Amino acid sequence: MNRYKLIALDVDGTLITDDHRLTAKTREAVRAVHERGARIVLCTGRGAGSTLPLLEELGLDGIIITHNGGATIESTGRRVLHSFGYPVERVMPLVRYCRERGIHFDINTPFDIYVERLDEEIRAGYRLFLADPVLIDDVSRFPGPVIKFCAIAEAPVAERFMEDWRDIGAMGLRMMRSGEMFVDVLHEKASKGGALKVLADRWGIRREEVLAIGNYYNDLEMIEYAGLGIAMANSPDEVKRAADAVTASNNDDGVSEALVRYCLAAS
Repeated sequence: MNRYKLIALDVDGTLITDDHRLTAKTREAVRAVHERGARIVLCTGRGAGSTLPLLEELGLDGIIITHNGGATIESTGRRVLHSFGYPVERVMPLVRYCRERGIHFDINTPFDIYVERLDEEIRAGYRLFLADPVLIDDVSRFPGPVIKFCAIAEAPVAERFMEDWRDIGAMGLRMMRSGEMFVDVLHEKASKGGALKVLADRWGIRREEVLAIGNYYNDLEMIEYAGLGIAMANSPDEVKRAADAVTASNNDDGVSEALVRYCLAAS
């Protein structure tokens, strides 16, 4: 039996390589840990539509944490177990900011992505993440609660966006960098760490029995919550400092290395 009963894995920059591949070595290690009794939870900034195919590629089903804790989804029946949504009116100032500056943005439900601009180049970018966005002429008519607003821009523009909206907490929202080019805006209560704790409590799993692996700032709360929080070698220094251990990079099967060391060799 594994010491760690719940294994939380970030996806981009962690589980898969920079060219968006799940290697055989990593897949086999994840499967081996699962077969020894651990629950595997993909815990990602992606939406469900972009995450469920990877769960299937792993040969697993179960629960995924998406949109950086904004929604928790059961793969069987594609059922939303929990979500933190907010009205689109709350992010309309950000929408206007992006429109005025030509910054690409999207708005997400648990399963769908909506954009106001979609050409073949933009569509190809989304395909890399197994996503197929829906074109809408005006997101102010967005159908239903927003789970995540995402601004997508080159790093200096993304940094300026974060600086200009540093007081976003007053809007009942929180902002996090989920990649060099991605700034996510979520409900103030949404986080990977919080969603992971809810799952662990639901399953009667103690914090000490949770292992989490991630690589970026949006993984910090998850890494800090877990009994064993592991950062990838490709993580920023702040993330590495917050972790209990550092494994190899995502391009060098770091997830496999960590699972072999802390779960398979130790069990």
